Amino acid sequence: MSSANALKDYSPAPSSDLGASLYDRLGGPECLDRVHKVLYDKIFAHPVFGIFFAGKDQQDQQSDFMAMTMGGPSLYRGRPPEGAHQHLFITSEMFELRQEILAETLDECGVSQELRDEWMAVDRRFERVIVKKSIDDCEPRYRGDEIIVAPGTAGK
Repeated sequence: MSSANALKDYSPAPSSDLGASLYDRLGGPECLDRVHKVLYDKIFAHPVFGIFFAGKDQQDQQSDFMAMTMGGPSLYRGRPPEGAHQHLFITSEMFELRQEILAETLDECGVSQELRDEWMAVDRRFERVIVKKSIDDCEPRYRGDEIIVAPGTAGK
């Protein structure tokens, strides 16, 4: 399946009763870019998550992806979440930790409680495709690519 076809599975979040998308109610790209900058500053420096980003630039495709899933423009051209994370051993505990960091970041960036809850619900939709039960559920993305395991999770 091509990336474009796989991404069709990530339809936008439902609009509010007012008809505006979550993307529009958040304030569009300015809000998403601001939140993702703060979030990824934390994630890149985090002792658990930092290993996933070692040697990577903080170029953020996350804003384009989330815009698409929140009813904004469909500019994202990367892999769907399952493909982008297939080589990363992400446990449910790690997913919950990232959710906590995201919630904290949304609060820091002044996102209202209502919109924060909606954002968190959209983000949670991807848990089932990125969380792995064991390291055996991981696959290299490319020939010669390695599976990346965060410190303290190798024995699971």
